[in-house]
This record gives sequence, C-alpha cells and structure tokens, in this order.
Amino acid sequence: MPHAALATLATLSGRDARRIARHAQAADAARFLHPAQQALLHRRGWLTMLAPRSAGGAELPLPQAVRLEEAVAAADGSMGWVLTLCAGAGWFAGFLAPGMARSIIGTPRVCLGGSGAATGYAEEEGDGYRITGSWDYASGAPMATHFTLNARLQRAGQPLLDAQGQPRIRAFLVPAALVQLVPSWNSIGMRASASHSYRIDGEWLAKEHGFTISPGTATADGPLYRYPFYSLAYVTLAANVAGMATHFMELAEECMRHRRHARAGLPLLEVPEVISMLQGKKDAFIAARARFYAVLDDSWAQVAAGAALDEHAMQAVQASSLDLVAVCRAAVDGLYPYCGLYAAREDSAINRVWRDFHTASQHALLLP
Repeated sequence: MPHAALATLATLSGRDARRIARHAQAADAARFLHPAQQALLHRRGWLTMLAPRSAGGAELPLPQAVRLEEAVAAADGSMGWVLTLCAGAGWFAGFLAPGMARSIIGTPRVCLGGSGAATGYAEEEGDGYRITGSWDYASGAPMATHFTLNARLQRAGQPLLDAQGQPRIRAFLVPAALVQLVPSWNSIGMRASASHSYRIDGEWLAKEHGFTISPGTATADGPLYRYPFYSLAYVTLAANVAGMATHFMELAEECMRHRRHARAGLPLLEVPEVISMLQGKKDAFIAARARFYAVLDDSWAQVAAGAALDEHAMQAVQASSLDLVAVCRAAVDGLYPYCGLYAAREDSAINRVWRDFHTASQHALLLP
C-alpha cells in the first residue's frame, strides 16, 4: 500500500469523527453500532489495518494504529472498542498459514472477533480438531465473520500437557457459520460494542485453523508480528481509555461552564480552587499521554530496527499504559461531581461517555 494511502488510513478526518459521533447515541440505545458506523469501519479498511499486507490487510505501523484507535474512541467509545478488538483479532492473520490468512482477510466485509479465555476444548480428530465450549465478551460479535478463541487440547478425552505438566492451549480461528451467538451483554456502558458470548458445540476444524501467537511463530514478515502480544494489548486498550477520557473532560468542562458554586456564589469556572483542579487534571493527562506515546514510539522503533523487546522494555510499555489509565481514572472521577445532575441523565452525551469509560476501564489487563 502506498505511503499516502497508509497515511489516509491512519488518520481520522473531522468529517468521519462527526459521522461517528452523530450516531453514537442511537447506537447506544440500539445496543449495537449504527449501520453508518459499521459501513465506515469497512469502507476505511480499519478492521484489517493490522492484518498482513500479504493477506490483503494494511499492516499499519502500530503507533499509527494506536493513535487512530484513540481518536475513534474519543468520538464514540463503543466504536473505538469494536475497532480495537476486531482489528486486534485481524492481527492474528499474521500467525496463520499464508493461504488461510488470504482466504479469511479476503472475505467480503470481514470482521474478526473473539475471546482470549481458554474456556473450551479441542479434541484431536483426524487431521484437525473438534471444538466445544463457550466464550464471553466478543466485542462486535453481531458483525463478526470469524471468531478467535483459545481451547485446551485433548486426545481421547484426556488433556494434553506441556513439559511443565500444564494443559496445552491452542488458538483457533473459526468461521461464524460454526458459532452460536449467546446474547449476554447487559453492561451499563459500552452498550453498542455488543460484546456477547458465543458457543461451539462439537464442530470440526482442519488443523490449519489453529495458530500460536509468538514472534517466533509469525508467518508474515514485518515488525508488527514481532511486537509482543501483551505489549500490543496494553497500548491499544490504554489508548481507548485515553480517548474516552479526553471526550469526558471536554464535556465536563462544558457542564462546569453552566454551573455555579453554591457556597462561593460564583460560576464554577471562576472559583480559583476549581480552576486549579481542572487545570491539574488536564496537565496530568497531557503529561501521561506524552510519556505513553514516547514509550510506544521507542518500543516500535526497536522492533522495526530488528531488535526484540527485552523484559525491561516490555515492562516500560506496560507501566506507561497503566499510568495513563490511572491518570484518566483520576480525571474522570475527579471531575464528575462538578458536572451536576445533567451528567446523571441516561440520555446525555456525558453520561454515555462516563458509562463507556467505566465499563472499558474494567478490562482485566487494566487493573491498577
């Protein structure tokens, strides 16, 4: 893909941001992305932005993809989350057999969703596996053409163990035709992410549908598939939280502009202590976000130059991601009491963003 096309793909235009935001409330009420939002994901090629170029994806440099995810999440948290999780599942194509990867990424309106929990079983059978189990939290599930999952390997009903005596786990990519959706997503926030459960009842898959995620097992060339999985997960999730926090802070300041301080008898934004508090939250966020992107960009430069991230570098990525999330939590929770009852109205934009933020930031990787 030419450089100019990559740059366009990686940038959220003002027009697209407005289109996403315009339909956010309707999507929240419908509990799934608006058709115009879905169409934009496909038209811009965002759902395959992390899939290999050799398979038909964009193979976008990670720092550009993360910045795009943050911008989309700032327009609508649910859409940013679906983009991030589904594009992240598309990244797995870099670990599939090349022919299989091309076939999947070439699927019309392709969208990969799934779960990382090993809550199913894969029984060896012939030249493949028979999959049974159920998995939770597949963001974007209603539009998924394929589902990813982890399963514990079995032979003749007995678990297969690794050298340490632990169950062997393998990742699989399964066509949606073999999957049953289980509507289960009833969260107060991120409603339009439609992160439902799914199950598979004894469906057989050829072994080519299985894969292992590690730099040494990548089947696609390029630094994107040598970047560690958990480091990629931390930066993409933290960017979503940052995008939602940015949106909340903008809406909170607007709410504060219309409120008075009952005891001081002044507009909130004329009370020195309030002004200082608000500026402090902004400054802390700006600093944490700058550190986050500095660490991300440095780690990407290392991998792009052919080096592997050592433990210290991976810890730095994790720490900067969690620091950014912590600052976002402090900003959102600190500003919310100043926003008044309008912020508690379920049909207000700031309430939706508040709900989305507090749902997304519950992800297990983002524990303080």
